[in-house]
Amino acid sequence: MDRERFERLVARAVEDLPEEFLARLQNIDVVIEDYPTSGQLRRVGLRHGQTLLGLYEGVPQTRRGGHYGLVPPDKITIFQEPIEAGWRHDTDISAEIQRVVKHEIAHHFGISDARLRQIEKGEN
Repeated sequence: MDRERFERLVARAVEDLPEEFLARLQNIDVVIEDYPTSGQLRRVGLRHGQTLLGLYEGVPQTRRGGHYGLVPPDKITIFQEPIEAGWRHDTDISAEIQRVVKHEIAHHFGISDARLRQIEKGEN
């Protein structure tokens, strides 16, 4: 899939978020890269060759205090090549982009990976 189409799918995934979340997105950029850097992999405890589909880098809203301001935007990176390597059909790629964007946005709102796994399993 070409980068332009992939970017449109990522933009649509953000636009399709419920309004209550869109209205609360603050100081965040969503970018697309081919692959994660070795530094990004290290920061999340992965090694070269392991898969990372998306990454949130920033200060979650739950950790922003009264002195939070005049800081660079948080960043969500969606990694195109690992997503395309795992899903071949456009509809599957689109669905995975939707899932990854929601997952990384959840981190922006302060939800941990452990809690996200519980939610995905339907646990309270």
